[in-house]
Amino acid sequence: MRRNNLLMLLSLMIIFFSGCSANMDPQEDTPSQGSGRFGTTTRSAEAEDELPTVAAQSRVVDIINLPEFDEFGRFLFPTERGMPDSSMQLSAIGSLLPYHNHIDTDTTLGVIHSMLRMVRDGDTIFYEIYSDEEKAADPTKENTGLFFFRGEADAPFAVISAGGGFSYVGSIHESFPHALELSRRGYNAFALQYRTGGADVACEDLARAISFIFTHATELGVSTDGYSLWGGSAGARMAAYLGSYGPAAFGGDDLPRPGTVVMQYTGHTDYTQNDPPTYACVGESDGIASWRTMEQRIDNLSALGIDTAFQKYPDLGHGFGLGIGTSAEGWIDDAVTFWEKHMEE
Repeated sequence: MRRNNLLMLLSLMIIFFSGCSANMDPQEDTPSQGSGRFGTTTRSAEAEDELPTVAAQSRVVDIINLPEFDEFGRFLFPTERGMPDSSMQLSAIGSLLPYHNHIDTDTTLGVIHSMLRMVRDGDTIFYEIYSDEEKAADPTKENTGLFFFRGEADAPFAVISAGGGFSYVGSIHESFPHALELSRRGYNAFALQYRTGGADVACEDLARAISFIFTHATELGVSTDGYSLWGGSAGARMAAYLGSYGPAAFGGDDLPRPGTVVMQYTGHTDYTQNDPPTYACVGESDGIASWRTMEQRIDNLSALGIDTAFQKYPDLGHGFGLGIGTSAEGWIDDAVTFWEKHMEE
């Protein structure tokens, strides 16, 4: 009996150590599971070379403080009114964006992962638009910059300005996803981080951003022909103002006005006979920007002989971004087609 017990123990030890050896086999490709500050992760033996894992349950503050985002992490989410609660997860960022709706977590994750990959690939994705001297003279200019989502070399560029009632900049929902989508189509796209507080300083920042891109077009690898300005809500006002009056009117260089303006859900009514071709879209249930107000402005432009396009979507309110999962999903396809129509003009 004792001999049988010893044999059984020896057999179990052989099985145990054989299993350990199999797990340590360098050819074994089975990933191991682990949990970290970004939630449940799947890691291989080359974990040190992988991107940080970002999941719906990742904490917002951890994303902001990633070393890859050291220069601009505070601009990824609205932090104008202070840092988010330390326990807030990516799936709950809607509370940071009170003027926005239909925030899609998968889209958010895709944006963050793409930005991480660009940084790891050695791309510069954030540019200062004001000099150190200018920021020292006006510290509010510290809260500005351009995020670059690179497309094909020498392709036209777009600048997208997110909304937020001029009290915050909702880039994570209303400009980063747009810029990423445009870059995937081959266009060079910039998302603007501008000063809050009013349309005047915000338009100054957009004018400076356009001037920066023109000045550094060769370095950035972009074409300045037929560029477009995009925006949602407050950002749409900015795009419209620069389209109507040009960068020089807001302190920028004496440059051509954009070839196309793309506007989402805004009550902006100002226009000129020199406005560029304009695409506009809005939800029929928007309680902030009436679709009738937008349609009237578009009709006014059309009456001047300016090419326009207008779309309104049923059962949809304000701040829908790309409109994933809504009646507006796919609107960006129409907007890109409209821009392409006017690129050569």
